[in-house]
Amino acid sequence: MGKMNVLLLVVCFSAFFISAAQASSFWDDFYLFFGQNVAKFPGPKVGQTVTLGMTNVTGSGFRSYSPYLFGRFSMKIKVMKGNSAGTVTAFHMASTSKNWCELDYEFLGNVSGQPYSLQTNVFVEGQGNREQRINLWFDPSKAYHEYGWLWNQNQVLFLVDNIVVRVFKNQKGLPYLDYQPMYIYGSLWNGESWATRGGRDKINWAYQPFQASYTAFNVHNSCKVKNALSLTQIHTCYKKASLSTYGQGINLILTNKQIFELRRIRSKYLTYDYCTDKARFAGRVPPECRKNWP
Repeated sequence: MGKMNVLLLVVCFSAFFISAAQASSFWDDFYLFFGQNVAKFPGPKVGQTVTLGMTNVTGSGFRSYSPYLFGRFSMKIKVMKGNSAGTVTAFHMASTSKNWCELDYEFLGNVSGQPYSLQTNVFVEGQGNREQRINLWFDPSKAYHEYGWLWNQNQVLFLVDNIVVRVFKNQKGLPYLDYQPMYIYGSLWNGESWATRGGRDKINWAYQPFQASYTAFNVHNSCKVKNALSLTQIHTCYKKASLSTYGQGINLILTNKQIFELRRIRSKYLTYDYCTDKARFAGRVPPECRKNWP
């Protein structure tokens, strides 16, 4: 075989290997944990996309096989079109202990023609009530968009199409998400008691089944934990973070570009921030709020 043919074979094989490594199948890392009868795996490449469904009988959802401690996590999501009032399409991470930690993306359904509200929330040691809501600068029902987190020992970045829309900092003297490995979840469920205009707009079941699609499952630049109670494995994740792109250098602080992005989100797209809801917290500002926005 000539040198050129050998070179082409090596290049083609390498391209195939890289493509295969990046094209993660749903079943590599996740399983359906409820609503199996209303979830679908459309083609042509079965397993590259999962479409969750919801009827007046059940919603549906998936979970990762393993929890993770620190890393870069993302999925591409396309939510339902039309009247989705009362529905909640969620993508979140959560631990399973009594005083759990959690990171949330929740798409709050709307009456046709109104913008989707994207709600984020952070739970630390079982305490949530850290909601922020934004109206997105695009229609999330028309195409897939990427949502995810960069989570390390210093901060959690909420990212939409690689744009920072929220930051949660590790601050001295305050609890942080730094020792509880978290599972990854996606779900579609009935939130009509609160999701749309505080529960005033209910689900119109004439539009069922409601559906939302997830694809491009990316959990590989992270630290997977086999035993969430193992201190040895948690220490291993700390060590891995210090040696990985997600846990060192530029990712430990906000860049000037990210500061600009956050200020733009706050001024143009933010519709609710728990940090400014003084009536809710008896006139007090939660202590972590001083670094929630740059």
